[in-house]
Amino acid sequence: MLNNVKGVIFDCDGVLFESRRANLAYYNAILSYFGEPGVTEAQPEKANLCHAAASPEVFAVLLGADKVSAALAYAATLNYRQFIPWMDPEPGMRDVLRELSETRPLAVATNRGSSMSEILQHFDLEDYFSTVVTSRDVPRPKPHADMLLLAASRLGLPLGELLFVGDSPYDRMAAEAAGIRFVAYRSSFAHPLRVESHAELAVMISEGVTGGT
Repeated sequence: MLNNVKGVIFDCDGVLFESRRANLAYYNAILSYFGEPGVTEAQPEKANLCHAAASPEVFAVLLGADKVSAALAYAATLNYRQFIPWMDPEPGMRDVLRELSETRPLAVATNRGSSMSEILQHFDLEDYFSTVVTSRDVPRPKPHADMLLLAASRLGLPLGELLFVGDSPYDRMAAEAAGIRFVAYRSSFAHPLRVESHAELAVMISEGVTGGT
């Protein structure tokens, strides 16, 4: 059920933005530096990892655990702004954020790190969110609950009054672990509460529906 939603937490990639091209370009730049072949959409398991997981996990899988520290160090030298033009805002996203933020606090909980602030600045979205939680703010990224629990604490709302909107199994598992209601946004997996657009999400929240599409 979606009645009594007092605050909404959004994932970034796949929810606020279609960012698969940007994510692959970013990780492929790092893989190239280490002399490794890039990841393509023809490799869905690796591509989805680049889309949903935090960088340490991505590097551990793609480069091996022994190269994670070196990969993180090199990644820190890259200016993520060069990849932002490859990110496409989801249709209707800005209008829905504006509408929802007028009546309840909003947050971002993302496995991204420092790039999140640059993205919000680039698209002029900072004013819509009361808090932003990234992988750098917690001991464990999604699928663990840490990020959502921190967002809830910062928003000052009970877990039962929050809603998390995500698109990946990582997001769903984090919501379940935190005890926060979850809506799947254009996801590839089945879930009772599911939407195909931000406009549909706004209607779902305003009407307090008991089921998704």
